[in-house]
Amino acid sequence: MDAKERVNVSLIGGNASIDLKRSFFDIFYEQLASPKGAKGFESEIASRIIWKEMSLLEVAEEPEKLEGRTVFEITVEDDMVNPAGALHGGCSALLINSCSTMPIALLSLATTGRAEFGASQSLSIVYHSPAMLGDRLRIVGATLSVGSRILSSRCEIWNAAKHRLVATGVHIKMPASVSKPDFK
Repeated sequence: MDAKERVNVSLIGGNASIDLKRSFFDIFYEQLASPKGAKGFESEIASRIIWKEMSLLEVAEEPEKLEGRTVFEITVEDDMVNPAGALHGGCSALLINSCSTMPIALLSLATTGRAEFGASQSLSIVYHSPAMLGDRLRIVGATLSVGSRILSSRCEIWNAAKHRLVATGVHIKMPASVSKPDFK
């Protein structure tokens, strides 16, 4: 199945328009396509994430600003756990890294016409409680700031059935630099 066929934007909740969601995924899948032939563990786990919401919300403290918000769900599977059967901290970091980037890209696309995925500067995570094999997770990401020099977001992983916070993260990114031509 082609990557684009995995997400039906009409099934994703939130107040982002269908056109914005379609534009986002056109750019998102273009990002996934490069570099050609690159493989890694992220794509296997990230491919199982189910998109639940894409929203643009007024910031209560600054009504003239918008906040990007994305919500995802995933079930903890065998390749995501440590020897005790709990969600591995490294996998939590992967989920937070990926899911905290999406509200930044959504908000930047909505406000500038360009989805900024950025490059990570720091990722700070606090672990609150374990999530076990088979648990359903709800991952909520929201922007803190999206500027020309710094991008930041927060992310929470919740155990959906037990209504417990599993981990929280703050992700600081910078806009990606443009590749320079390779002169020979």
